[in-house]
Amino acid sequence: MKSLLKLLPYFRRHRSKYIWGILLTTASSLATAFLPRYVGHAINSLQSGTATNTSLITDALFIIGSSAIAGYLFYLVRQNIIVASREIEYDLRNDFLGHIMTLSMRYFQNTPQGEVMAYATNDINAVRNFVGPAVMYTSDTITTFVFSLFFMLSISPQLTLICLAPLPLMSIAVYIIGKRVHPLFDDVQSHYADLTARATESISGMKVVKAYVRERYERDLFDKISDDYYKKNMRLATLQALMMPAIFGFVGFSIVLLLIFASPAMISGGLKLGDLTQFIIYLGMLTWPFIGIGIVTNMVQRSAASMTRLDKIFQMKAEIIDNDQTDSTITEINGDIEFRNVSFKYGDTLPYVLDGVSLKIAQGKTLAIIGKTGSGKSSMVQLIPRMFDTSSGDILIDGKNIKTIPLKVLRGGIGVVQQESFLFSESIGANISYGVDGEDATVIESAARSAEMLRDISEFPHQFNTIVGERGITLSGGQKQRTALARAIARNPKILILDDAMSAVDTSTEERILANLREIMRGRTSIIISHRISTVKDADHIIVIDNGKISEQGTHAQLLNLRGAYHDLNRKQLLEEALEQA
Repeated sequence: MKSLLKLLPYFRRHRSKYIWGILLTTASSLATAFLPRYVGHAINSLQSGTATNTSLITDALFIIGSSAIAGYLFYLVRQNIIVASREIEYDLRNDFLGHIMTLSMRYFQNTPQGEVMAYATNDINAVRNFVGPAVMYTSDTITTFVFSLFFMLSISPQLTLICLAPLPLMSIAVYIIGKRVHPLFDDVQSHYADLTARATESISGMKVVKAYVRERYERDLFDKISDDYYKKNMRLATLQALMMPAIFGFVGFSIVLLLIFASPAMISGGLKLGDLTQFIIYLGMLTWPFIGIGIVTNMVQRSAASMTRLDKIFQMKAEIIDNDQTDSTITEINGDIEFRNVSFKYGDTLPYVLDGVSLKIAQGKTLAIIGKTGSGKSSMVQLIPRMFDTSSGDILIDGKNIKTIPLKVLRGGIGVVQQESFLFSESIGANISYGVDGEDATVIESAARSAEMLRDISEFPHQFNTIVGERGITLSGGQKQRTALARAIARNPKILILDDAMSAVDTSTEERILANLREIMRGRTSIIISHRISTVKDADHIIVIDNGKISEQGTHAQLLNLRGAYHDLNRKQLLEEALEQA
């Protein structure tokens, strides 16, 4: 329950709506509490023979008026408390996404997308039920109970105490059931995250699923996870289903006690029929507060479980942020890069993927990195924009440790194109201009031309306004890579990193792109990762990475003279080209 205290800042932010909501709830409950009085007065006047048309019409008008006032006031209650809960939900979801954005890539590597989605949807919605309906029902329950109890005591204190005798036992039953709800709901939320993660993964990998004819496998696997989720929900629903019968049972027992002990007073004339009617109506009105206890208890238990899960995320600290080391006077980078004995691993128990790498890349030069799959090429370039921090050693840009450069300045001066190009479900123009402020048509067109994408775009039905679909599904692999490259070019970076970014592009198009880049990146630093010798041969400096270490380095000619791994790869690719031509 302590986790719910984390919501206090949100309550304070919207306290005026909650104050008005509680005041209006009190007024609405008071108007409702007068209804039995008018009913009792009418029945007593009929019983005593003093009723007239005027008095009955007056009582009827009071009943209608009180009902209308109570209904309108409760509408205003919802306009305050429920609206406030939606605003808190909005704030909480924005805060959650904002916090998620600050976390390092390590978190996203270790957390399934579906689990993050479960936090952002199901858990936040459960918390909203606490700050909205739970608060509203609680205030309504308390005020209804107080006013009903007051009028019952004014009729007969003795009968009131007799009727309320079973209710403490009901509170104990509600507490016992509610205590068991919390761990069950926590388990349900955890399995909902698994269910969402599996669904997200299956849909994202639909091409692979269909290519390998694994639709039935995926369906069976999802069915198993869904069945587990269903069974856990049913266990939770079964436990929650005990709440209402317990409440109605105790309330029904109270009514039986009322009839037993009120009968002698009715027979002797000490209790009027209208008063007994009032008493029964008030007792019926007390049913809602105790039903409300059950509903609120469930909401609180669910919300506490969800807020505990959310709080774990909020308590996570971003590993890579601006701190005391950051030099705020640095406003731009030029591109002179140096690796000093850099080692890196993804986890304390995992092996090093880079081991003692030392390297200098002068501003305006092009470095090419080549090596086997898994040798550490991509890990090396991810350290430059601080997607991860080095495990040991330092990386310097312009002679300054990158940990002292403000992140916005560092990453703002770097353009990165990944092998697996990610495009947003927006227009091609919006994707190209993603890294810059505003959509400058001249910049977008120039970037597309440099990435050899302009001709393709001109053939699309809406050209730059063409929507590419989720993850760029309407584009080919080569088109996605060239669009991602145009996005990086449009940023006009001081450092351009191409992480095997043209693997899906044919050789002739690649040559034209590289020629364009040489012109664009003149005076700027470029880092190219590739498996093709044809891509890297014109670079100013080439390094060969093997098992996280630099095994060879030099120019294309120098590496060929070494007759090592680079020479062997070149000979193999030349042979493949000759066979293709043959």
